[in-house]
Amino acid sequence: MFGYGSLMWRPGFRFVERVPARIAGLHRSLCVYSHVHRGTPERPGLVLGLDRGGSCRGILFRVDAAHHDETLAYLREREQATLVYREEWRRVRRLDGHPPVTALVYVVDRLHRQYAGALSREALLEHVRQGVGISGPNPDYVTQTVEEMERQGIRDATLHWLASRCS
Repeated sequence: MFGYGSLMWRPGFRFVERVPARIAGLHRSLCVYSHVHRGTPERPGLVLGLDRGGSCRGILFRVDAAHHDETLAYLREREQATLVYREEWRRVRRLDGHPPVTALVYVVDRLHRQYAGALSREALLEHVRQGVGISGPNPDYVTQTVEEMERQGIRDATLHWLASRCS
């Protein structure tokens, strides 16, 4: 499993290995209107999606085969509440010197009604500030993600800008 947002700091499943990794052809983007976890349909927040183009550093999780089915069920319940992501198996490069692996990745569905696309910084800030869902306030999601990105040595100008205005 490749985590690039909240899965990096709150995976919620058992794993046997956690290593820095990079995926090519997709980038981290605050491009999904959140109607459940960090907002509502009436007051949507924003969460991250992997969108086409560029590359993304994140965390690769290896799950023991004995826990594969329960982990997949958990991830589907968590990540697919509104089916805004497509489950894909993609090649992911480990950053620890080991060979690349094929991993489960949640990629944003650009045709889904919750796909926000590229928003201005001001629009991002407005949605993040207003969003509160079943997993808590949207500003917490942004700041916790940025904190984990910093621990991993990852810098994203837009997310850092947002986090500085959410705290």
